[in-house]
Amino acid sequence: MATTTAGTGATSDAVLSFTDLTVDFGTEFGTVHAVKGISLEVRPGEVLALVGESGSGKSVTSMTALGLLPKNARVSGRIQVGENVVGDLDAKGLRRMRGNDVAMVFQEPMTALNPVLTIGDQLREGLELHGIAYGAAATARAAELLGMVGIPEPERRLKQYPHELSGGQRQRVVIAIALSCDPKVIIADEPTTALDVTVQAEILDLLRSLKDKLSTGILLITHNMGVVADMADRVAVMLKGEIVEQGLASEVLVAPQHEYTKKLLGSVPRLGAGPGQFGTAVEHDVAHSEANVPALEVKNLVIEYQRVGKDPFRAVDDVSFRVGQGEMVGLVGESGSGKSTIAKCALGLIPAASGSFEIFGQDFGALRKAELKALRKRIGVVFQDPAASLNPRLPIGDCVAEPMVVHGVGDKASRRERVLELLDAVELPRSALNRYPHELSGGQRQRVSIARALTLDPELLVADEPTSALDVSVQASVLKMFTALQERYKFACVFVSHDLAVIDLLAHQVVVLQNGRIVEKGLRTDVLHDPQQEYTRRLLAAAPVPDPTMQRERREARHALLAELGDEVSELRLGREHEPLEPSANPENPSPIRGGMSGFTP
Repeated sequence: MATTTAGTGATSDAVLSFTDLTVDFGTEFGTVHAVKGISLEVRPGEVLALVGESGSGKSVTSMTALGLLPKNARVSGRIQVGENVVGDLDAKGLRRMRGNDVAMVFQEPMTALNPVLTIGDQLREGLELHGIAYGAAATARAAELLGMVGIPEPERRLKQYPHELSGGQRQRVVIAIALSCDPKVIIADEPTTALDVTVQAEILDLLRSLKDKLSTGILLITHNMGVVADMADRVAVMLKGEIVEQGLASEVLVAPQHEYTKKLLGSVPRLGAGPGQFGTAVEHDVAHSEANVPALEVKNLVIEYQRVGKDPFRAVDDVSFRVGQGEMVGLVGESGSGKSTIAKCALGLIPAASGSFEIFGQDFGALRKAELKALRKRIGVVFQDPAASLNPRLPIGDCVAEPMVVHGVGDKASRRERVLELLDAVELPRSALNRYPHELSGGQRQRVSIARALTLDPELLVADEPTSALDVSVQASVLKMFTALQERYKFACVFVSHDLAVIDLLAHQVVVLQNGRIVEKGLRTDVLHDPQQEYTRRLLAAAPVPDPTMQRERREARHALLAELGDEVSELRLGREHEPLEPSANPENPSPIRGGMSGFTP
């Protein structure tokens, strides 16, 4: 039985512990109390999920374990990683601890990876800095790590740059880097936020397999309650810097005691429940008269990307579907299936190689510049990342009014009135008019993006993953607002998402894409509730639910389905053990790798 260290409340076998942790930030507006005296611990082979909304203090807590907080942070309490007390370490000690004892998997792999270095360079860097492997041995070790995390053709991938990999592959690379030094504990900060459901399921299988086989402790920071149900042994719920509830996942998720936990779980859209969840509009029929000109009609669409010295890459191949006026069509599929490419083509950002792309009966590719501008006035767009799509130098009022300025609609007074009307519609305070994007939360910025998209009363709205990075409660309010706006303005919508529960909540029709081709399409009730195609069944099987018992059953059913279809279950990718090699003292003639992780082959 684990013993308790006197005065700390941490058990002696914990690989990561926080005791009475308090973090304050000194700002020009006063002191911000980010974390308020919390105590947590992660044991070997255990997953502790830290959940809560943005701003609750989850990421700040995790950053203290690596000593990565900015200089204006004041930290008190005790943070221990393995045998190291973080507050007692100097800069050299912190560098030695990072990687060897604790590693981080960041939320956004594209910002965690260096865009000007190859994948191989970035994997070798950690191995060489920590004295694990050098030269050709480091390259071999890097390829082994990529194979271990399920990346095909690892030797070829070592020579590629981050932008050449899909989002799921980049996240696997980040996990491989985190694993390279065989850490005692991994801190995973929203590791599956931007991933589609099948890749997410594989990443979770991978992390689960690693912690079981290597006894690695994992601190999992997430707002996805399905991920918590799939991964966590214990759950800690944070609100405004405090732990409001903590316990076994089977207890917290099934019978929450705190009102905030109940609110979080009540905000999760449930796959199979369809429209009408948490106050969204109930399903209604959309008229499909052949006499009505569809808002968007795609016929035999082909989109290709030109490559220097190579044949063009075909991203979309012979795709046909239509979006009726007032109808919402969901595009679903894995990363690289062509969803966002089709959405960009609908906006005129990418040309079609062949086929037709008609918007309100007009061929997009055949229009002149003036005609295109007039047509674009009828189209709104909501991008995935509002922080990147809003001009940081413009106040919110100007961001929302910008489409009216571009198209010469109204005067200054009428534009301001329209902006205020839209701020009311998306449930933002009118005081946000003069604030800048960085002063708003992620959910508020996404509301601004939706308001801007609706400025010109578009007849067609293209929404590319508009809720993927939002907290569950914020997502619920945005989805409720989105359906209310669609009811009010009657716009047609192409809704791109990897969250099948969101599509089940919003869409009238569903188009399932794989490798640029349509594998299944039809009414939401048919495609999501009674799928006919193997690929659709895989997608649905991979979608997690926020109930540990039910999710375990779904995971086992998914593994059985994959076995039935002849696929390798990703939990088995780690292979067999063999004797680790001892490191060489001579960097000029090193052994291939240091011990620890070497016992596993893809």
